[in-house]
Amino acid sequence: MSELRWDRRQLLKTAAVGATTSFLAVGTRSAAAQQVKWSEGTEPPKLQAPPSACDCHHHIYDARYPVDPKAVLRPADALVEDYKAFQKRIGTSRNVVVTPSTYGTDNRVSLDAVAAFGPQARAVVVVNDTVSDAELKHMHEQGARGIRFNFAPAGATTPEMIEPLSKRVNELGWHIQINAPAAKIIEIMPILEKVPSPIVFDHLAHIPEPEGVNHPLFAQVRALIDKGKTWVKLSGAYADTKIGPPTYADSTAVAQAYAKAAPERCVWGSDWPHPSEREKKPDDAVLFDLLLVWAPDEKVRHRILVENPAVLYDYPKSA
Repeated sequence: MSELRWDRRQLLKTAAVGATTSFLAVGTRSAAAQQVKWSEGTEPPKLQAPPSACDCHHHIYDARYPVDPKAVLRPADALVEDYKAFQKRIGTSRNVVVTPSTYGTDNRVSLDAVAAFGPQARAVVVVNDTVSDAELKHMHEQGARGIRFNFAPAGATTPEMIEPLSKRVNELGWHIQINAPAAKIIEIMPILEKVPSPIVFDHLAHIPEPEGVNHPLFAQVRALIDKGKTWVKLSGAYADTKIGPPTYADSTAVAQAYAKAAPERCVWGSDWPHPSEREKKPDDAVLFDLLLVWAPDEKVRHRILVENPAVLYDYPKSA
């Protein structure tokens, strides 16, 4: 296929056809060339982030916080100030800090980061069945709006905790977030089909390649989305790709399918500082610009970057 030979310039030139600038209003954060820790390249993306654009998935790592003894991933520091440099380069202004497996159920690193970022930030935390209602309520006041079940790698939670915790956080208006390989998602699908809370799948729901949209998991995730309370993060293009940058053409086909079928159930995430990519970090401008291909219509991109996150993460409508 010819797209496998595209370079980044060709990709962006093709993707940008028909793009307009109607969202370049007062309040837009202008992206700028910026050296960012844990990211290749320095140039800003071609895609102009609209006002209140949200990065719905990134992590903070800080050696001041204790690491879970069972943790497999133990990245070096990726601090609040490092992420602020990322925001300057990409142009986003809202962000969701997700507690990584590195810290088990200790969410201080994420909640303290939210406090440092201010009212534009939210958190997705990790808890187990020992968490009290008072602790959940306090984390809500600190900006938490969801809990994560991470089975890639296996962390501090188990599938048996999904349904009871889903019931408890649903009362707070939270969602459950799932990060797991395809086989595990298929295994826990009977649980996910009956949970009361909204569901958010990380990283395109880890649809295996090269099967992509033809893999049975895609149809199962689509069925959940069609029920009206499941979301998918258009993130982690590198997680399951067999083709790789700059087009990530296989992951792109999956992302396009989600965005076309259910634009009201898609959000975008950077996955900075890309903890799974140990050999070489991706170029975050390239990743952000994939949205020009994944969602060519500007109104759809605005929905993915602004409107959907506002609903999912409880941002004020007037902000």
